[in-house]
Amino acid sequence: MRPRTLDELVGQPQLREPGSPLRQLIEDQRSLSLLLWGPPGTGKTTIASIVSGRTDRRFVEVSAVSAGVKEVRAAIESARSELVRGGRETVLFVDEVHRFSKAQQDALLPGVENRWVTLVAATTENPFFSVISPLLSRSLLLRLESLTDDDVRRVLDQALVDERGLGGRFTLTEDAADHLVRLAGGDARRSLTYLEAAAGAATGRGSEVIDLSTAETAVDQAAVRYDRQGDQHYDVTSAFIKSVRGSDADAALHYLARMVEAGEDPRFIARRLVILASEDVGLADPAALPLAVAAAQAVQLIGMPEAGLNLAHATIALAMAPKSNAVTTALAAATADVRAGKIGPVPAHLRDAHYGGAKKLGHGASYTYSHDEPFGIAAQQYAPDVVADATYYQPKDIGAESAIRERWERVRRRIRGR
Repeated sequence: MRPRTLDELVGQPQLREPGSPLRQLIEDQRSLSLLLWGPPGTGKTTIASIVSGRTDRRFVEVSAVSAGVKEVRAAIESARSELVRGGRETVLFVDEVHRFSKAQQDALLPGVENRWVTLVAATTENPFFSVISPLLSRSLLLRLESLTDDDVRRVLDQALVDERGLGGRFTLTEDAADHLVRLAGGDARRSLTYLEAAAGAATGRGSEVIDLSTAETAVDQAAVRYDRQGDQHYDVTSAFIKSVRGSDADAALHYLARMVEAGEDPRFIARRLVILASEDVGLADPAALPLAVAAAQAVQLIGMPEAGLNLAHATIALAMAPKSNAVTTALAAATADVRAGKIGPVPAHLRDAHYGGAKKLGHGASYTYSHDEPFGIAAQQYAPDVVADATYYQPKDIGAESAIRERWERVRRRIRGR
């Protein structure tokens, strides 16, 4: 079922547009080296195959998992000899190029620089960290996005009727299709593997219908009842957040697993944890927010399924952290005053005094520089008169915030001359 033309390629509309680099390479016979960066099953190997097949170039594949410098140099020398003998160009496809060492990547440079090969290198990792700069600068970087559910469904629909697939011999029920799409997680190759297994299971049962029960049996995984656009999405997400807030790590992990297995966007989960770190933990554990942000960054850098560990790490840490909503209530109280119209002028001594004439207006005239005072704290008014005595932030006697509370009470008294 591998697409033979760009028009058969599912997904990646940004790469198939008229005039795009990929179109130029294939339709205009231009010699461009490509670096394809994207998740598994999004079409990297397929694009290399299309480039070779549609341009009548030789196709040579080298795997970074098993090949060394010797194999790379041999492939490039063979391509050079073929070019000299008959003028036929070679597409050299390097899968998982990020696994190559610096020396192995260096070995690719002569072939790319001298146009002996049209290099198509594929990677699932950020090439700015895993590919050497000389190779990166000599290649056109194309980023592939994960396939949408509609894209994966289109792949399945094509495989059901195409003679290269199941040739119309089976019928796939709606709920079974939804199950396979969820399990595929945006990976076209995985969806076809699951469909083939489900068709085999249906054959074993003497049936031409692939229903949900058959699909569950074939891939040995029960269907997760979860609608990413409906009640299940909101209910499970709500239960997840409330379980972390309630410090029940086991329940939180259960809901996390349900979301991950159902194909929920891991970036959505990570964003919710980052929000929770400030909303429900706050300064009771100052390390909570950096940890949640680190998990969110790890999701972007690593991708699923491995990033599930980072999400679980953050979920457990936040569930076990001491809880305080003092940051939340402080912002809410300050916002309520602003919305109620308590917006007085900025005290004159705090106003900008760096422009000409500012001092004549009294700006900054009586400002006390905090670092010149004992303990680095100056007794002066900071807030406008209308909210001069407001006490928005009220730390709780929980976790690290208990120490912050003691200091803040002393600091506030000193600032306000008490």
